[in-house]
Amino acid sequence: MGQTLTQIAQKLKDANKKVQLIYAFNGTGKTRLSREFKQLIAPKGVDVEEAEALKIMYYNAFTEDLFYWDNDLNGDTERKLIIRPNSFTEWVLVEEGQENNITSIFQHYTNDKLTPIFNEEYVYYDEVGNVIIVSAYSEVTFSIKTGDDQSVDNVKISKGEESCFIWSVFYCLLNQVISVLNISEDRETKKFDDLEYVFIDDPVSSLDDNHLIELAVNLAQLIKSSESEKLKFIITTHNPLFYNVLFNEFNREKRIAKYRLEKLEDGTYLMENSNDAPFSYHLFLLSELDSVIKSREIKKYHFNILRNILEKSATFLGYDHWEELLSNETEGAREGYYKRIINFSSHSKFSGEEIPVVLESEKAMLERIVGDFKKRHGFK
Repeated sequence: MGQTLTQIAQKLKDANKKVQLIYAFNGTGKTRLSREFKQLIAPKGVDVEEAEALKIMYYNAFTEDLFYWDNDLNGDTERKLIIRPNSFTEWVLVEEGQENNITSIFQHYTNDKLTPIFNEEYVYYDEVGNVIIVSAYSEVTFSIKTGDDQSVDNVKISKGEESCFIWSVFYCLLNQVISVLNISEDRETKKFDDLEYVFIDDPVSSLDDNHLIELAVNLAQLIKSSESEKLKFIITTHNPLFYNVLFNEFNREKRIAKYRLEKLEDGTYLMENSNDAPFSYHLFLLSELDSVIKSREIKKYHFNILRNILEKSATFLGYDHWEELLSNETEGAREGYYKRIINFSSHSKFSGEEIPVVLESEKAMLERIVGDFKKRHGFK
């Protein structure tokens, strides 16, 4: 029987688990669930970012709203990322001085030649002569070194790099918070004394597999370092690899719950306990593809799911290349399938890039590939 997201949020609260790990496909409602959970823990009318009795921190699509670009449309030279005033970045940057750690994490996941530069306080006059004071650490510009020991300043970074930067800020914040709460007496700040939950929704989906695995391991180790009995963590993701790594990292933890979240046809939701071995999630992914093939509700990201299944299955079965699992019933068929899957899946890192309409010929191709894959490799 389906439930509303509010009811599922209540279920997460009532579970009283140290870690709750949730797998769900894109578009299921993970971000909306994080908002429902936030409203349950800190109802409307309480500004959780500024309240003294902070009860929940969350990383989701709304976290990125704290950062926005000033693209200098007039001069097209002073491009900078603006940080909206908030107590979190104020604490981690100004009070805790985590600028270098943020830079180090960001460069590790992106490019060691790409450097974020935080501003110092400065003053300027607006068009009518008013004095404007710009606080330190409220703006970020980016510089990239070139091969001749020179650098290009004020570069506009990609959306994926921007997400990595925002995650780097949040990760440093979370690391500092856990360090503070691990001290039982004489803490440097009482800001987080009432903190109960950290809700993390799909961090940095634009990373390659190696960095994504590393991020999952680092996050799991950080969470396991938390000694606070009161502090609990909820992590949602649509990425099977990220889920599987976290699944393995937390598998020996006693106070952990693992779920699969699905959206039902009537608009309600089903969240079931999941104790399957991580690799068996390729079966769940296949069943999802079967469902969308039957309903003809095929979207671009389903080709990403197909590619993920083929890559993991090729590794498991000992093939050097995942395209070897594709059918070659006619000359050139395998190469054609491979190229079309690559074209569909290589640029699906961000939801904003999704193509809303998939042609019938492409739906038919997906159906043929999935059917052939299941038949040739013995799936029941």
